Amino acid sequence: MKKWLIGLALVTAGVVLTACGNKQTNADDSWEKVKDKQELTVVTSGTLFPSSYYDDENKLVGYDVDVAKAVAKKLDLKIKFKEYNVDGQVAAVNRGEADFAANDFGLSKERSKKFALSSPIKHSFDSMIVRKSDNSGIHAMKDLKGKKAAGEPNTSYMKIAEKYGAKAVTYDNATNDQYLTDVAKGRTDVILNDYYLQKMSVAALPDIPVKILEDVYFNANFTGFLFDKKNQALKEKVNQALASLKKDGTLKKLSEQYFGTDVSVKPKQEITEKVSAE
Repeated sequence: MKKWLIGLALVTAGVVLTACGNKQTNADDSWEKVKDKQELTVVTSGTLFPSSYYDDENKLVGYDVDVAKAVAKKLDLKIKFKEYNVDGQVAAVNRGEADFAANDFGLSKERSKKFALSSPIKHSFDSMIVRKSDNSGIHAMKDLKGKKAAGEPNTSYMKIAEKYGAKAVTYDNATNDQYLTDVAKGRTDVILNDYYLQKMSVAALPDIPVKILEDVYFNANFTGFLFDKKNQALKEKVNQALASLKKDGTLKKLSEQYFGTDVSVKPKQEITEKVSAE
């Protein structure tokens, strides 16, 4: 009996040790990997003004880009950027080719099912760009029916446009001037996107006769960085850095530099209309 009990004890110990071993194997070492290589790899577009774009000196800059740089500095890391369209950024995060994506990504409940999400770095709401001459015939969401909506494929904005009956005209990582020129010339009719991004784009290209459709605002939202779902340790380190950047005023400074207002806090506008892409 004693021999049987000893054997049982050894088997039980073996199970415990095996379980512990498995736990160690499956442990989240995402932060340790980044710390060991001393570098963050971040995916972005390089074409989304003013979040990620090239300035007159051909330098990659923008709100999301500069916040990511500030995070790396806080964590005492170097930073390397790779550029893809939205689908490419998402795929790179999923494949482990990037530590996170920084390109004005909405931190929606739907997205949280597939990715780990950072703390918000920008608060905003959605709007539409239309032709200045005739509003592209749009005065409300229902008027999207039959219109040509421009954007990247598989984004929530394009899904909303299609839900309301618009025809999708898709682009692959196109620049803002191409988007706006196509609306102005009637090749497309409307662009659904973030209000602050649209405000800055229209202001930066004043010779293109387009505008933001007034008082048709919807979907109060916030944006941030996307991580692989399993990389919680890395996400928490980045969130700690973001909290420090908010406290020391860096986020406010960068917000005002790129948007002319502090987008790191909720806007004064009260946006009550919610529009689902489903």
